[in-house]
Amino acid sequence: MTSAAGKLGHALRAGGVTPVLAAAFLWGTVGPAQILAHSSATPAAIGACRMLLGGLVLGLITARPAGVRSLWQPGRRGWMAVSVLVTAAFQVCFLEAVDREGAALATAVTFGTVPVVSGLCGRALAGERLGGAWACGTVCAVAGIALLLLPADGQSADSTGVLLGAVAGASFGVYIAATKQLGQRGADTAAAAPVSVFGAGVLALPWALADPDGLAGPRALLLIGWLALGTTTLGYLLFTWGVTRISGARAGTLSLAEPLVATVLGVLLLGERPGAPAVAGSALLLGGLVLVSLPARRPGRPAPAPSAVTGADRRR
Repeated sequence: MTSAAGKLGHALRAGGVTPVLAAAFLWGTVGPAQILAHSSATPAAIGACRMLLGGLVLGLITARPAGVRSLWQPGRRGWMAVSVLVTAAFQVCFLEAVDREGAALATAVTFGTVPVVSGLCGRALAGERLGGAWACGTVCAVAGIALLLLPADGQSADSTGVLLGAVAGASFGVYIAATKQLGQRGADTAAAAPVSVFGAGVLALPWALADPDGLAGPRALLLIGWLALGTTTLGYLLFTWGVTRISGARAGTLSLAEPLVATVLGVLLLGERPGAPAVAGSALLLGGLVLVSLPARRPGRPAPAPSAVTGADRRR
């Protein structure tokens, strides 16, 4: 009995799917929280404060001096710079997309783009097998986004908002690849997350300083607190734990849980009432999530035990 419990505990610790899904659920609250707060502060200013505070707290919890130094060694510093840049792009573009499109649509476009980019990056950089599950999940994601973009009640989606959501999704897909590359090169990924987030906040700080109106209001402060501590600090802790244990392709498609959470919260809390195309699109996104979560098995070979998974096969 004790042995069985020990094996179960080891399997849970070794797995990456659960923490990545938990992070996706937390991140799914970002858009609805932004709309509920109804702050007068600009999305770029909110994003900069979120990253600065969240990155600082995350660093105090996880980063060690030796770990931070490990990020800037030869062969790693380039990927660290990429991680900072795409983190900044993701935060600013995503919050702006939410402001233009609403929580459900912006989140769906963003995280429907992630699995395509993360899978292609994993294939190009690490030779990861994409497989039929990734292909089917990606097709479901693209089809789901297409349905979500159909005009509802005579109104079409904001094209700039859609583009910003796609850029945010591509940035997050590259972030997954950069995190895995840092881990495979011996860098401390526990330090990489807070450095990426805080560095991205520094990059976005000029926007906050240029237009600080509304940042000191109670709604903005509550929003920044939740985004920084709940979705950033806790979310990145969970994500960093899981991302190096599953493939980039699976990690990206598991992120499809985020638009589903945003859609549900939009219906329950924001009074959004998606039409039939949006419901069908959400169902396709969920189908992609289920497909990519299925265990991958090579023909004629048993699936490897968690302890035998190599660095190239570990997933987000």
